Amino acid sequence: MRVAVLDRDKCQPKKCNYECINYCPKVRAGVPETIYHDEPGDQPVISEELCIGCGICVNKCPFDAIDIINLPDELEEDLVHQYDENAFRLFRLPVPKQGQVVGLLGPNGIGKSTALSFLNGRSTPNLGEWASEASWEDVLDEYAGTELHDYLAQVAEGEIEVATKPQYVDQMPKVVDGNVSDLLASVDERGKLDELVDQLQIQHTLDSELGNLSGGELQRVAIAATALKDADVYMFDEPSSYLDVEQRTTTARLIRELVDEADRRVLVVEHDLAILDLVSDVVHVLYGEQAAYGIMGLPRSTRGSINAYLDGFLPEENVRIREEEIEFTAHPPRKRFERGELVTYGEIAKQYGDDGFRFHTDGGTLHEGEVVGVLGPNGIGKTTLVKLLAGGEDPTEGTLDLDVQVSYKPQYLKAEFDGTVESMFYSTMADAWDDPFFQHEVGRPLGLDDLLSTDVNDLSGGELQRVACALCLGRDADLYLLDEPSAFLDVNQRMLVAKALRRVMEQRSTSALVVDHDVYLIDLIADSLMVFEGEPGVEGTSHGPMDMRDGMNRFLANVDVTFRRDRDTKRPRINKPGSRKDKEQKREGEYYYDPELVS
Repeated sequence: MRVAVLDRDKCQPKKCNYECINYCPKVRAGVPETIYHDEPGDQPVISEELCIGCGICVNKCPFDAIDIINLPDELEEDLVHQYDENAFRLFRLPVPKQGQVVGLLGPNGIGKSTALSFLNGRSTPNLGEWASEASWEDVLDEYAGTELHDYLAQVAEGEIEVATKPQYVDQMPKVVDGNVSDLLASVDERGKLDELVDQLQIQHTLDSELGNLSGGELQRVAIAATALKDADVYMFDEPSSYLDVEQRTTTARLIRELVDEADRRVLVVEHDLAILDLVSDVVHVLYGEQAAYGIMGLPRSTRGSINAYLDGFLPEENVRIREEEIEFTAHPPRKRFERGELVTYGEIAKQYGDDGFRFHTDGGTLHEGEVVGVLGPNGIGKTTLVKLLAGGEDPTEGTLDLDVQVSYKPQYLKAEFDGTVESMFYSTMADAWDDPFFQHEVGRPLGLDDLLSTDVNDLSGGELQRVACALCLGRDADLYLLDEPSAFLDVNQRMLVAKALRRVMEQRSTSALVVDHDVYLIDLIADSLMVFEGEPGVEGTSHGPMDMRDGMNRFLANVDVTFRRDRDTKRPRINKPGSRKDKEQKREGEYYYDPELVS
């Protein structure tokens, strides 16, 4: 089976000479229907039946807009949906299971949200017949005799109620009017409004308009609004975005309660592997090529699926989905090494207004070649410290004199360049852009090659995040400050950012301070930790940097969560509250490392 994909955002026929057509061997041999265009300036059409898969058009296209992919012929029977001619297609769907949480794990742009839209009935799959209107009758005929048929039949007939938390919660204020209290009261079909408001700690938002909420507040309101509905099936698309570690574990427990109390069916799309591990019973790994095709892998146990994903090989499908495996250390990260001091700062404070938020630190030291991870709740002052170190703000008490060059990636990103990604890099950091080390260790791993011709203002959230991380790491600096680099990134992209950061630090003997809520990311990159404590939105204090063991134990004790190590991959796994392992590690005071792994 041959799949030809044309990226219509990249294809610019008015700026090329139709190299894809002019160099095609079949066209030159007298078969013009292989790849053609109707009118001058129209985008080309590729015939998958006539294409021989030589790849010449792929290499000749000046805008990298064409992909020709060979897939097993058996997959043709599993085609669920194709968006258009020469467009993305999805193969296979997951089956929601009674009394289980089914997790979906895979890269961005691979079809996870598309699958949810079919399973909640908001869209109808076309089975590859993109030119005709999709019909539920055809879908049910296609899946007759399968487990999925019964579920889809109920969806088509409106016999089951499906509640869905959307992926992009920042769009909620554009479609929902009124304040939080009115919204939640209008959907409280289970009579659990007060309980969920307390559980998700959103009491302070009840009188607020949705447009005035932060990303984390919007996410928790969206989770509450979904869970309050009396549904047969619940779907949560990326519920941990914008949330801190404590809020993520609270959300995971809430989702588990939906299943445990009434044997409901739940599907969860999640990029935080620790949370996916905690909440799911089975997981489907999706693989394929972003914006080209996605294949829904077979369901496996949560542990087996995540380990296979990290290994990069799915044994049941006999498919390698990644060239290199993602490895975690089998022992606690090394203690803080003794190197030269890069930055030392004393007691400082930042006060916002007379009665506003107050941040305080007793001071700390950052060493050369050290990566400091920063953990703490939202609204506790982490971004405030980063801005102080970056020189974007001044302390209201004490002084902060840094005689170092700083490179800063802010938490909230804005596309503020008028032009393409390539022109932005050349105009802001031409030397780094031409540096082979940067290209090999940062640019290519973060997928910049695919974004060069894209206008900066047209980048998605994940694409803008990768570009911002690359810009930060490409600058010549002594100290790199990255505020939530994992936001909008899928699992694989997060690991690539972690690897790029480590390589830059090792190559240049520079230092970094990284704020993030993804414990896997912090585990991979950090040599030491800075822990923030206090009352969110009121006051916060930073402690450290301190060694990883002390820092993790202090932070996780505050949120009452323990982690263990997987026996095969050594990845961190959240212990279920009250489990034997959870109680044992709390007795030992080891919230992050198994006692037998601590020397």
